[in-house]
Amino acid sequence: MYDDLWGPLSVGDTVPEDLPLEIYHNEEIETKSFKDFRGRWVVLFFYPADFTFVCPTELEDMQKHYEEFQKEGAEIISVSTDTVYVHKAWHDHSPAIKTLTYPMAADANHTLSELFGVLIEEEGVALRGTFIIDPEGVIKGIEVNDNSIGRNAKETLRKLKAAKYVKEHPGNVCPASWDEGSDTLKPGLDLVGKI
Repeated sequence: MYDDLWGPLSVGDTVPEDLPLEIYHNEEIETKSFKDFRGRWVVLFFYPADFTFVCPTELEDMQKHYEEFQKEGAEIISVSTDTVYVHKAWHDHSPAIKTLTYPMAADANHTLSELFGVLIEEEGVALRGTFIIDPEGVIKGIEVNDNSIGRNAKETLRKLKAAKYVKEHPGNVCPASWDEGSDTLKPGLDLVGKI
């Protein structure tokens, strides 16, 4: 439905605020929308499937840094094409997933995976896609990996901090490998050919 209107979302696009999210979180199942997350940064974290191998390592890695994401005003939402009931079963049985305290969204109808351009149609699963979304719902960063390549929560956190910095400091940009506290740049003719 949404992909027919907008096609796959990209950097600079606004995520529709009425887009529903069926979530397993804190031992409960609830339906939210992206409107519920407006005013906060969101890291939307797609992964292929529950009860797999690389996925629990990634989700546990995000959990280990969850407090740091929250300090930055960000919510992590993991998403797979499984149902919320499969999320609950995985949460109840996997030592790694049992540690999760952030929301796990279900995308059994593939609406989210299609809209964000990460669905592998013939397999019915998502690629490892990470989307950094600002408080107004605008996508500021996208990373999509082959499903054989796990991601790094510290790098996602670094990118979130960079996105926050440039949003809070208009006219500045973050150079390669920028970390919080490092120098930034102010683009202008005086820098041309001097870097």
